[in-house]
Amino acid sequence: MDGIFLLSKICNKLLLRYNYTYKIKLLFFTVIIFCSQLFGQEVDTLNYYDHYPFIVDSIKINGNEITEEYIILRELTFGIGDTLKQSTAFYNRERIYSLGIFNHVYLIPESIKGKNLLNIKVEESWYIYPLPFIDASENDLSKLTYGINLRLKNFRGRNEQISATFALGYDPYFYLNYYTPNVANEHNVFLNAKVGYADISNKSPIAEKVYGSSFDHQVIFFETILGKRIGLFQRVYLNSAFRNIETLKFVEGVNASKNRIDNVLDIGVGYEYDTRDLIQFPKNGIYTAANITFRGLGIDDINYRILNIDFREYRILIDKLISKWRLAGRMTFGNRIPYYDNSIIGVEQKIRGHMSQKYEGNDIYIGSLELAYPIIEELNIDLTFIPIIPNKLLSYRLGLYIQSFAETGIAKYKKQPFALNKFVSGYGFGITFLVLPYQVFRFELGFDEKSNTEIILDLGISF
Repeated sequence: MDGIFLLSKICNKLLLRYNYTYKIKLLFFTVIIFCSQLFGQEVDTLNYYDHYPFIVDSIKINGNEITEEYIILRELTFGIGDTLKQSTAFYNRERIYSLGIFNHVYLIPESIKGKNLLNIKVEESWYIYPLPFIDASENDLSKLTYGINLRLKNFRGRNEQISATFALGYDPYFYLNYYTPNVANEHNVFLNAKVGYADISNKSPIAEKVYGSSFDHQVIFFETILGKRIGLFQRVYLNSAFRNIETLKFVEGVNASKNRIDNVLDIGVGYEYDTRDLIQFPKNGIYTAANITFRGLGIDDINYRILNIDFREYRILIDKLISKWRLAGRMTFGNRIPYYDNSIIGVEQKIRGHMSQKYEGNDIYIGSLELAYPIIEELNIDLTFIPIIPNKLLSYRLGLYIQSFAETGIAKYKKQPFALNKFVSGYGFGITFLVLPYQVFRFELGFDEKSNTEIILDLGISF
């Protein structure tokens, strides 16, 4: 506990020069950490693994009140008759956690009448809840988007998700989303469909100069992804979309067509290979993804392509020290690519240390390296003594990690060379706070090449 209080004091001293919004958020995190020391129970993740290795004669699942058993079984890398090792059991436990629908998961070996039974014990999380959110575009507190996300998880016990999001502020939008990992159980076909409306502020610095002022795009969109899971680790899919993109006036380059309204049709294909253990905070595994989208298809003289590639590796180096690295890129191809589809560092892809700056081109390339070490590797929190609130909302898996990072990237146009002096880089350190299965919080200090400092508060892992 002394280490937690020391970390909190250091963070508070670092924040003295920043605004009260950040201080309040950090105080909130500190209170949660303190409560975790009072009401949490540290988990020995190998507590049930003393009997490994053993041959699995049967598998039993307990605690799944609504979840279909096949949703859990389809994540396992072993079957009946296999010899299960301790490391394999822990890896599969994390894969089940990755579904995001359980507060706790245990794989407990038992011997009944001379037969080896593997008891997979789960505790289901709360599946219907509103999530308020606030986001600072370009890490700028004057560009806040805020709203609420209403989510229904594990719909019908098949890990389907239905969500509706309503946002106001800098970039107001509304959308409905439906996802199912298994349209047809025997074929492992998945589907994601999304429809909505957005009033998006222009993100391209070049477009703003050409247009003569800041402006918005009003977008009505419909998107679908239909794919197939191949084995345990691979997925292939087709993506399609239609977007009606409207600006107040027509400007060459700001619009893809020769009108102020672009009607853009997309068709694409993608591939993913994913062996990560815990998706919410990976420690081991590889993630590889590639997607190419054909945009416009010649309709209204709109015709160009977008290629996205991403490679990440996670591994434990020494003791509990986690290393992860990433190479990613976004490339565009075509003669008339509108500014709203330029590749921009500082919008979707960011360099910590340059979070509030933009670097624009046809293509961007990003490289990241990070080291993380647990202060609290895993802690089960039980606050079920609190009245009124459902017990499933009062049980969590908590973790607290410190990390250091270094990142670099370049945005370039087709005719520009890869010049080292054009790369922008950043480095820094911070903490990551896991409240699983619900959310991951990051608090970091980033520095650019000139050691200028920026504070980063974000949701989710960095990569």
